[in-house]
Amino acid sequence: MSEQNKSPSRFGQLRIQGAKSATPSLKAAHTHGPDCQHEHDGHHDKHAHGHEGHAHGAACDHEHRHAHGHEGHAHGASCGHGHDHDHGHSARRLHPPGYRAAEGGGIALQLDLEATLPGETDDHGRFEKLEAALEAHRGIIDVHLRRDAGHAEVCIHYDSTLVNATQLLALAQSTGTKVAERYKQHTWFVRGMGSADAATVIEHAVGKLPGVLTASVAYASERLVLEYDSQVLALKDVEARAQALGYALEVPTAGHACSHHAHGGGLAPKLELPLVVASGVLLASGWVLERFIPAPPLASVLVWALSMASGGFFAIRGSVQSILQRRIDIETMMVVAALGAAVLGAWFEGAFLLFLFSAGHALEHRAMERARRSIETLGELRPEVARVRRGNDVVEVPVAEVQRGERVVVRPGDRVPLDGVIREGKSSLDQAAITGESIPVARKPGDEVFSGTINCEAALEVEVTRVSSESVLARVVDMVAQAEAQKGRRQRFAQRLERTFAPLVMGAAVVFPVVLVLLGTPLKEAILRAVGLLVAASPCALAISTPSAVLSAVAAAARGGVLVKGGIHLELLAGVRAVAFDKTGTLTVGRPRLLTTAPTPDSTAEELLSTAAAVESLSAHPLARAVVDAAQAAELSPPAGKDLEAIHGQGIRAKVGEDTVEVGSLALFSAAPVPEALSREVNRLEEQGQTTMVVRRAGRFLGVLGVADTVRPGARQAVLALKEHGVARTVMLSGDNARVASSIAAQVGIDEARAPLMPADKVTAVKELGQEGPVAMVGDGVNDAPALAAAAVGVAMGGAGSDAALETADVVLMSDDLSRLPFALELSRRATAVMRQNLVIALGVSGVLVLATVLGLTRISQAVVLHEGSTLLVVFNGLRLLALRPSASTPEPSAAPHAAPITG
Repeated sequence: MSEQNKSPSRFGQLRIQGAKSATPSLKAAHTHGPDCQHEHDGHHDKHAHGHEGHAHGAACDHEHRHAHGHEGHAHGASCGHGHDHDHGHSARRLHPPGYRAAEGGGIALQLDLEATLPGETDDHGRFEKLEAALEAHRGIIDVHLRRDAGHAEVCIHYDSTLVNATQLLALAQSTGTKVAERYKQHTWFVRGMGSADAATVIEHAVGKLPGVLTASVAYASERLVLEYDSQVLALKDVEARAQALGYALEVPTAGHACSHHAHGGGLAPKLELPLVVASGVLLASGWVLERFIPAPPLASVLVWALSMASGGFFAIRGSVQSILQRRIDIETMMVVAALGAAVLGAWFEGAFLLFLFSAGHALEHRAMERARRSIETLGELRPEVARVRRGNDVVEVPVAEVQRGERVVVRPGDRVPLDGVIREGKSSLDQAAITGESIPVARKPGDEVFSGTINCEAALEVEVTRVSSESVLARVVDMVAQAEAQKGRRQRFAQRLERTFAPLVMGAAVVFPVVLVLLGTPLKEAILRAVGLLVAASPCALAISTPSAVLSAVAAAARGGVLVKGGIHLELLAGVRAVAFDKTGTLTVGRPRLLTTAPTPDSTAEELLSTAAAVESLSAHPLARAVVDAAQAAELSPPAGKDLEAIHGQGIRAKVGEDTVEVGSLALFSAAPVPEALSREVNRLEEQGQTTMVVRRAGRFLGVLGVADTVRPGARQAVLALKEHGVARTVMLSGDNARVASSIAAQVGIDEARAPLMPADKVTAVKELGQEGPVAMVGDGVNDAPALAAAAVGVAMGGAGSDAALETADVVLMSDDLSRLPFALELSRRATAVMRQNLVIALGVSGVLVLATVLGLTRISQAVVLHEGSTLLVVFNGLRLLALRPSASTPEPSAAPHAAPITG
């Protein structure tokens, strides 16, 4: 049997449709045991199942493309058509329950986490309450979180002899409802944080409140995320606790990276720089008084004391808060060092220390604000008002008040106010704000448009599919702003080191002068050197070394059309040495095109294409559309066809006039001899990776058509760029046959092609590659979800139009431009290098200063200058990443259809 006849596609060769089979709701059976190869995550198992196909009929031969992440639906055995559903979604689609076998004869039920416990994302806090509540019921064996299907699921193992599926489903839903009603999640902006220490102070104080499950404060993004028991804790108690510490909490607005008030309201932003300036003026005045103006010594001391009070205002406030919480942090160390110097009569040194410390924090705060503002500029691209058509009138309405389903009018030069679908008009839109594409793209009725993009040519009427807070732009801004919370290895290392370091240094500062005195050093000098040790060893630069780099890198990526969901993914992507690609829709366009029209000697290209189009116009299959589109492009007028009959797995038959026309693979004509020249042409085209359709009318062969999914423009350059950036191995994972996969791989420069693969096989391939080192999987974010989840880094294409891509992947290329992938890789490596540099600078400067202080080689003032200098150095080193931009690429043109007559 030939290669073409082995294939399950419509004509026995190439599954050409853009998307692969979606992960089904009902998973393939799996038994857990000692040899289970699943990967595990968190404190519960993370089961990485490979799910077989979709729930179609036994001989279903096609694939389905659901534009917004719809699961494969259950077609009957005779299904032979293609689907291209394009539904607008206002929020994440919820997945139906699924079941699979578990070890010990039990059964596991999987429930969508968002549907069960809305807002939960991990297996801590609220999820632990759900887990405990469910496991307390008779018959439930284990409850854990799993993500192998590309979305988070609550996986419940149970004993079917004690509880049935219907009871369990009702129990899980009722328990989830009760837990969700009692245990809540809330996010605030935190106004007034001047340093990373402030985040730790707030997190520690709020975390001790009764009813708090988890409290996390991200300094760089100025956010407090709280999970709490609503029956024990009121949100006003949290706000009161923060206010008692001197910070204000503000409920964020979707799509805004910055607080509405953090840059203009509150005490800290208004007084920070004026107090620094006042401290510097007083410091200089005291020095002048002591050196050049005859005045009582007490005068200069008084001026320096005022300088200390001014420069240390916020540091003193923060240290008092830390002491009340029985904590030792950087601010406490600085204040103790300054007061120690003052007590010993070194007033100038103490004032100088607090002046530079506050000046460094003020500059650091402004620098971090610049990074936050770079994110906020994305949100500012969204218009404040929309022109809404209501009846015969067009009225201006605030975007927050526009409802789903209403129509908005977008004039040339206007920004699109809300996500939607064009209903009237054609134009070109500048999508740089969302996808990073520098060239406007053509849009017509039925195409999706995004908030913040610019209408370049003609007026459009757009039906709103997402309200303001749910738009792609708002979600991107929110995800970028929250990316700091996903901490990488270096971030966690810096945090652990900082929290351990400060108490140790304080202890050393107490022991050190005692040792010096015992060794014969005068008491005053010993204490001054201990003060210098406090300054030298203070981990200020360490605390800010990674947040500055992460925030800058994520902001730069977003402006370049790449969404990175956290510092952890930056670090993982930087270590990738192998990249696996899905084929259809990733390396290829995902839409079949007619590439070859080869008539027999007694026919013409026009007759061949016109006859085939007459029959194919009756079919909805993607291959049929390719033929019909080619006929339209050639300005042919095919005759009308009728009486369509699908011959499963081989082709179709219909009537054109009174003649019977057959279009399909060679298998369709197995009962009759096929001309040798035509068979040779079929084999030649298949070797080139084309799907062949032989056409016969009234017993006469007219020729063969070659259809293929064309390589995506720029794919080859992107693969070559990855290799230039150090990717050692590139692999293509495809569901198509090996001949087609090898052809596409050769065209784009992929090292290896693996085909044909089912979804489960792709997961296995990714895990196998992962044994050699970190691997990134690049797919469409919907149908490749299991493989994306199995990779160290999942990269989704075309996230601007896909809710599922935004949900499932670690890195999202907002456009369908593969050139963004080398940019993301380069950015991640530079960001990781900057983090490494910052850690070396922070630890290196502290180490040198500690050694110099212990040996008595440096004074307090010198230590202060070097210490604060290192802090500013790591901040501005991180901000360099904001300047990175993707390089321009020139995609190669796609192949065009051509005529190639068959010669005998």
